[in-house]
Amino acid sequence: MSQPDKSPGYIAGVLTEALPYIRRFNGKTIVIKYGGNAMSDDQLKSDFARDVVLMKLVGMNPVLVHGGGPQIGTLLKKLGKKTEFVDGMRVTDNETMDIVEMVLGGLVNKEIVNLVSRHGGNAVGLSGKDGGLICARKMVFKRNSPGFDVPEIIDIGHVGEVESINTAVVNLLIKQDFIPVIAPVGVDQGGQSYNINADLVAGKMAAALGAEKLILLTNIAGLLDAKGNILTGLSANEVDKLIEDGVIQGGMLPKIRSALDAVQAGVKTAHIIDGRVEHAVLLEIFTDVGVGTLIQGHEHTAT
Repeated sequence: MSQPDKSPGYIAGVLTEALPYIRRFNGKTIVIKYGGNAMSDDQLKSDFARDVVLMKLVGMNPVLVHGGGPQIGTLLKKLGKKTEFVDGMRVTDNETMDIVEMVLGGLVNKEIVNLVSRHGGNAVGLSGKDGGLICARKMVFKRNSPGFDVPEIIDIGHVGEVESINTAVVNLLIKQDFIPVIAPVGVDQGGQSYNINADLVAGKMAAALGAEKLILLTNIAGLLDAKGNILTGLSANEVDKLIEDGVIQGGMLPKIRSALDAVQAGVKTAHIIDGRVEHAVLLEIFTDVGVGTLIQGHEHTAT
């Protein structure tokens, strides 16, 4: 494997290419959903933390929303509790919800805070419960089943969706130069906790904060066509057509819908990028090429 070019000319070229992006995004909020391989590989974790700290140091306002499905699954297995999924969603009873809160709001959240802090950043961990950040409602899951004339409603427990976002505590942290790290747990008006898909929370958070960008880290190169080519520079209308044609399906659908909802709510651009690439976030923000799929609003033209 060839070594990366470290010549003075190459390094100067990289810095020169980054300069207009640093200027353009100064003071802008960028919401990043952190998960997948980038969250489990030690080198990628270190790269990500450095990327986030650098963003803050050059004047951007990164806001992190993290997942934690594998960590939840590992602890449930250790405790001897069987995990059940319905169409990819974890059935979450009362006991499982307690474990979800412990893992997301405790173990995973504080690990990320510590990692960012070790690289020189000032991070503060939050659950969606803190400061009334995420008001949730129970997700109503419907499935078409043989023998039923109408969709079957299936109770998957404490799995929720975002009803509203109260950005006060996040905005306060941003103004005080902290990096918010948010666990995707919400609470309804009756005080019941819900586990919410982190991609969904990130998209809603980006919209509520009026973010410049939404970045979703994933374990694939981006949105691919039938031939395996990365699709990028897509408008909201083009994404709608790809969903209608069945090109976008399966596990990519929640990410695409989150990105699409965000840009339709006013976020300038959304990016689905390969978290397996070293320093993927910096490459997406500071270079002309990027490392994944770009989705933009109906009237916005991005570079």
